[in-house]
Amino acid sequence: MRFHVVFGALAVAVALAGCNTMPIQNVDQAAATSASGKPLTREQVRAAIVRAGAGLGWQMKDEGNNTLVGTLNLRKHVAVVAIPYTANSYSIKYRSSEGLDEKDGQIHKNYNGWIQNLTRSINAQLSAS
Repeated sequence: MRFHVVFGALAVAVALAGCNTMPIQNVDQAAATSASGKPLTREQVRAAIVRAGAGLGWQMKDEGNNTLVGTLNLRKHVAVVAIPYTANSYSIKYRSSEGLDEKDGQIHKNYNGWIQNLTRSINAQLSAS
């Protein structure tokens, strides 16, 4: 009986340990549109991404070829994403991380929340353009 209790507790602990990770979410070709429906320029999309990131603590650097690299440092965690953009769309792609338990396409669930917040903020900035 004691073996079953210990084994059961171990199985629950292993199952719960995996609850903090989820598949890495990338944003693929999100539409870059203004609230007025007027076409945006590539520079307007870039500026919206930079403003959105800055408002959330992301450091944005130009990588060239219409790509920004965003880095978020929170406590002991670091997330790095590539953000390619055009006048019509943008993407957010996982590049690397520290302290977020990234392995085999899985990452700490907070990362996906940060990406969702960044996406919402970019969309809000684009709408205001």
